[in-house]
Amino acid sequence: MWLSDLTLVLPDRVVPAGALRIENGVIVEISETPVAGHGLGAGLTAFPGFIDMHGDMIEQEIEPRVQVDFPMNVALNALDVRLAAAGVTTAYAAVSFSKGARNGERRSFDHTSEVIRALKAAKSHARVDHRIHARFDITFTAAIDALEGLLRDGMVDLVSVMDHTPGQGQYRNLERHIELRAAHHNISLEEARAKVQERIDAATPGEEVLHNLQTVSRLCREAGVALASHDDDTADKGQLMADLGAVISEFPVTLEAAQAVSARGMMTAMGAPNAMRGQSYSGNLSARDAQAAGLLHILAADYHPAAILPAIRNLTKSDPNGLAGAARLASANPAQALGFSDRGEIALGKRADLALVDQSDRVVATLREGRVIYSNGIVQPSLHQGFAAA
Repeated sequence: MWLSDLTLVLPDRVVPAGALRIENGVIVEISETPVAGHGLGAGLTAFPGFIDMHGDMIEQEIEPRVQVDFPMNVALNALDVRLAAAGVTTAYAAVSFSKGARNGERRSFDHTSEVIRALKAAKSHARVDHRIHARFDITFTAAIDALEGLLRDGMVDLVSVMDHTPGQGQYRNLERHIELRAAHHNISLEEARAKVQERIDAATPGEEVLHNLQTVSRLCREAGVALASHDDDTADKGQLMADLGAVISEFPVTLEAAQAVSARGMMTAMGAPNAMRGQSYSGNLSARDAQAAGLLHILAADYHPAAILPAIRNLTKSDPNGLAGAARLASANPAQALGFSDRGEIALGKRADLALVDQSDRVVATLREGRVIYSNGIVQPSLHQGFAAA
């Protein structure tokens, strides 16, 4: 099956009018000129399907309001459609183990373990290739056994370690954190400041945190699962995470930390909403500033998958390799970091995972292994017939 008259975003360049031939879900031929009789209509651009290594959306789909629990099949289907409509073909659902959660609550180890197992069970029926990203609060010592069991059973595909104790990491800027907490909980600044101080006073001792980091690192290494750091805010922290075997630094807070981890061969991942808006909502490092310094390697949905495409467009303006370079941030680079050799590029032998985008930057169709998993109904009917035949 040929798909022709497309602008092709290849790994190293953009072909303004080319064509792809797909067989058995794989790209088997690429033409840099159109192929007669197989045109999809002018104005469509083919991107490699986006690989999202960190999306927090599943927790919101499961519990859209406090103590309002949705059935897993309803939540996952809603997220599945949302991701496919954004051009995402491989997605890591970020689910959290957090110290402050009580049993049965969101982010408690029993609830999170249940969510992970349910996600794995639903994987075969989903549009998108769903993977599990376990976000582990490194101060939550009691949950290490649960994480170990999930890793042993092959339930987890990526682990990131986080510490949300105020005064460091994501909450390095205490005053900004207090302001955001007051706004989020609709309380006064004084009340928010008192609650933040309570968390600081109850912080887990540094020795215990280091021991937990070493334990989780060992468990990931034994299971063959990639480890990522989270909210690196100093060069020393970045060096420590590199020493522990982390391959990705998620959302580095400072340019200093991003420089340190990059020098150690780690890839930095930052949020697409940050790159789209030009700033971090919490006042931390801008993804655009990281890219300008040559320190941005991966774009993640973070909390909004629809931000990926506009983020790529914004970063295209300053990327040394233009659109092809910016697109790699959501395709080839995360594929490399996560160990995929079969996807992430429009290239011979790769999976036909594609996002077809119109001139208004709307995703009009998404393909996973040559099969349509999303369409907005605007593309020609013959397109769907061809895909169905494939």
